[in-house]
Amino acid sequence: MAGSDENNPTIINHSIVQGGLQTRSRKAMPPIGHNRRALRDINRNIIGAPLHNAINKRTISEIDDGCGKIPPIPGHRPVTRRFAAEMANMQHYVIEEIKEPIGCESSVPMFVQHTEAMLEEIDRMDEEVEMEDVDGPIMDIDIADQDNPLAVTEYVDDIYTYYKKVESTSCVPPNYMDRQPDINEKMRAILIDWLIEVHYKFELMEETLYLTVNLIDRFLAIKSVGRKKLQLVGVTAMLLASKYEEVSVPVVEDLVLISDRAYSRQEVIDMERLMINSLQFNLSIPTPYVFMKRYLKAAEADKRLENLSFFLIELCLIEHEMLKFPPSLLAAAAVFSAMCTMSGSKHWNKTCEWHTGYSQDQLMDCSRLMITFHQNAASGKLTGVHRKYNTSRYGYTAKCEPALFLLETIGFSGVWR
Repeated sequence: MAGSDENNPTIINHSIVQGGLQTRSRKAMPPIGHNRRALRDINRNIIGAPLHNAINKRTISEIDDGCGKIPPIPGHRPVTRRFAAEMANMQHYVIEEIKEPIGCESSVPMFVQHTEAMLEEIDRMDEEVEMEDVDGPIMDIDIADQDNPLAVTEYVDDIYTYYKKVESTSCVPPNYMDRQPDINEKMRAILIDWLIEVHYKFELMEETLYLTVNLIDRFLAIKSVGRKKLQLVGVTAMLLASKYEEVSVPVVEDLVLISDRAYSRQEVIDMERLMINSLQFNLSIPTPYVFMKRYLKAAEADKRLENLSFFLIELCLIEHEMLKFPPSLLAAAAVFSAMCTMSGSKHWNKTCEWHTGYSQDQLMDCSRLMITFHQNAASGKLTGVHRKYNTSRYGYTAKCEPALFLLETIGFSGVWR
């Protein structure tokens, strides 16, 4: 209420004391008690005259209501200026609704009517604010997991903030292959396509695959490897990732067998020692998988959308050029591309934008590359991902038509190797 003096302890309306409580009955007023209406809610209609004009050092029993003396309230001290100022500053002092004295014309004093109308207006405004909050565009995706201790809803936002802060430590330079004298991007793509099939055959956890690829890239970025040892690096990285993620780890002999006995058991163990020391035992890094689970939850994904998102991002694991994108952006772009594929139009709501931290425009470049990979997944030379997601286990996800409308942008042309 603009211009109100209700919070000024030195001002009170003279009419409250001398005229505001006057009635034509000589019946005594009921004593003031407690109810839900607060004095601080009384509007400016009952505030005005200076304090010294209204209240002196008289007691309440000396104030004439026009019909007789108002008896003093038991236990109350005289109304002095200091006491009146304290009364004006009280935040929780309430008055009860004043009943009509016998013989009085008005059932409720005017200032009480004004107060009631003002409070009703405030209640109505509060209801409108609550409705606006409920209808807000950002959904609380963790509300259903508040009683699940494994969801750690109290800390989940802080966890993902930390993941995004440290994800750069798990990234490698996109051009690191330029420093490798004997291998190139195509060899890396062949290795990872084969490892995806090995991962599927061993029925390992999804986290294991993403960590395996990350370990390979981080190791190759700091160590030169001959082409004859590249497959050994791959199976050793899968062994390390399995030890970190899996409950039941494939034995070394199985990995030697799956490699067609190209390496001995001792060679695998020696490479394991070299890799783990080169990486300084740092296996706790955020891969695209950890972001995918959170972003799929924000998108309220069903099984079909989840399978399509993972199909798209596994296609990206093979492509060396996708190393230029951080894991969180890859995950967000995969979910966005999958949503567009299923809806047939660009679809990215405020909840997804809030939890991923990426707008639709920020995702478009990465998403267009994913759609290009999807378009050529069945016809390219490396079809391991397509065969995997063209099974009943993954709902024949690979048969989905790609969202080609995302490629309809001037100046963009997808190129498939």
